[in-house]
Amino acid sequence: MSRVGKKPISIPNTIQVSVEGSKIVFKGAKLTKELETYGRVGITHKENELAFSLNGENAQARAYWGTYRALANNIVVGLTEGFTKQLEINGVGYKAAVKGKVLELALGFSHPINYDIPEGVEISVDKNLVIIKGSDKQQIGQIAAEIREFRPPEPYKGKGVKYIDERIIRKAGKTSKK
Repeated sequence: MSRVGKKPISIPNTIQVSVEGSKIVFKGAKLTKELETYGRVGITHKENELAFSLNGENAQARAYWGTYRALANNIVVGLTEGFTKQLEINGVGYKAAVKGKVLELALGFSHPINYDIPEGVEISVDKNLVIIKGSDKQQIGQIAAEIREFRPPEPYKGKGVKYIDERIIRKAGKTSKK
């Protein structure tokens, strides 16, 4: 049984939820988000609580049960608090700057890397930290992964772009002959 699917989602007063067939519509102060379940789970909406139930007794139905509950909870958290990812840039001469709707990165290449910032996402730079904020958890994670991919951290000196909580396993490097 899914432990995630059993828990009901408490809806704050700032968000309005409506169930239209197999679609759940979340309306926040600024944004409106939809979650289409395709009839894979049962949806129960009472006052300020949203609950999901199984449609069938097979393993696939239980997987959908927990998945759609987690997706709905991520939308609620995104509309109320938002999500944040932080990336750290390490290396001599490595830097980042936000210019309008473009994140400009200097990561040791012969040219700067320009990353277009998508709508609904806010990116700020503080010294060697790149802070990504937004309401969509999947989109924030994807943007952070794309920025990290430009120069992943290397194991010898630790230079590159890494998540703030990521731990790089270091290698010893060459040793001189004696």
